[in-house]
Amino acid sequence: MASVALITVAVYAELNYNTFVIFCHMLIFDASTLILVTKIDLLDPFLRTLSMRTAIPVAVHRECCEAKKTLDALMIQKAVDDSRIRVVAVKDRKAVIRMQEDFSLGTGEAEAIALALQSDASLVGVDDKNGINACRLLRLPFTTAAGILILCRERNLIGKSEAANKLDLLAKYGRYKNSIVDDLRTRLEEYP
Repeated sequence: MASVALITVAVYAELNYNTFVIFCHMLIFDASTLILVTKIDLLDPFLRTLSMRTAIPVAVHRECCEAKKTLDALMIQKAVDDSRIRVVAVKDRKAVIRMQEDFSLGTGEAEAIALALQSDASLVGVDDKNGINACRLLRLPFTTAAGILILCRERNLIGKSEAANKLDLLAKYGRYKNSIVDDLRTRLEEYP
């Protein structure tokens, strides 16, 4: 655990947002969070400021980059090609199957959580409700695309109006309840 990073963890169900200081050495993304962060154009600024390695499992890479050739897919693939995101195979396939069965996860989410456990990752980027619940039960720290947006605003990587525009995009592309979007808007306005 080599470095310190300030991570905002968006707790999905209760509109409760906590900020933790976590000693991080690896962030594992699932597809939904990675795609959302890319669609709202935060992938590059977020990765530039991270003081930890970033990885995705093979299934997430396949889901994000191989099935389609959209702009976000090309941007994610460029981050992989530039070695800013590593693609890592999950060694314990039985763990992936257990995750899928125990938590009703898709392959990408199951591989992301299994990889986080396998690599002793400090943080999982996950927006899927079942994936969030799995992280909670397994005591894996997690963040969401909304948490990354808040973090980028806290770190002054984006201005107030840009953050509001990105929140509008997040509301458009994500599956966030209106109450969560309203709460996020209030949080974003707190920063000068």
